[in-house]
Amino acid sequence: AKDYELRQYETAKWVSTVIRGETQKEAMHQGFWKLFHYIQGKNEKEMKIAMTVPVTCLVKLGCTDFKISFFLPFEHQDCPPQPTDSDVFIEERKAAALFVRSFGGFASPEKYAEEADNLARTLRNRGQPFHEDFFYTAGYDSPFKLFNRHNEVWYFKK
Repeated sequence: AKDYELRQYETAKWVSTVIRGETQKEAMHQGFWKLFHYIQGKNEKEMKIAMTVPVTCLVKLGCTDFKISFFLPFEHQDCPPQPTDSDVFIEERKAAALFVRSFGGFASPEKYAEEADNLARTLRNRGQPFHEDFFYTAGYDSPFKLFNRHNEVWYFKK
């Protein structure tokens, strides 16, 4: 479809943190820095790890907990260094089929929510079953990139 795509993701490890009771914007800020410190060496091996994309945020409808995650580079998938910050953890996301809507510009929480609503409406109209109680935001660009930015919202297929 021209307004979304269906992707198959393989099982993969991510480094994540959950920020509770903040706005999504503040949770993204706090979570990003916790994860950035991990890849800068705040881990058991004091190892620097390359920054990867996307940076995701799990948004559960009606909930003020946000899980922010960085994809772990392929060379660290088998044995990622363990975090030394008790708020940071390694998680394995199982293989899944995701409905993805892409959009440009600087993405605010409001813009992500609007795009998720648009995707959900389109999926319902086309009779596509999906998990409606949560979605992921995915950002691919540095805050310093001004043009041709790439953002996504993801819903898991049922």
